[in-house]
Amino acid sequence: MTTITIPVSGDHLAQLRQRAEQSRQTPEEFLRQRVEQFLDQPDEQFRQAAAYVLRKNAELYRRLA
Repeated sequence: MTTITIPVSGDHLAQLRQRAEQSRQTPEEFLRQRVEQFLDQPDEQFRQAAAYVLRKNAELYRRLA
């Protein structure tokens, strides 16, 4: 596993610690989980294309149902 270091302001660090504590995680675990969730989400461009296809084919889907 690779380690990444990023600068965080004091205010943001306090918020991070608070949110991590609320979820009963270390700040590192909390951030790792959030990054994984972010990366597992479909790309915005893909979501827009899928929404377009669903809108364009809504009538066809209604008839086939």
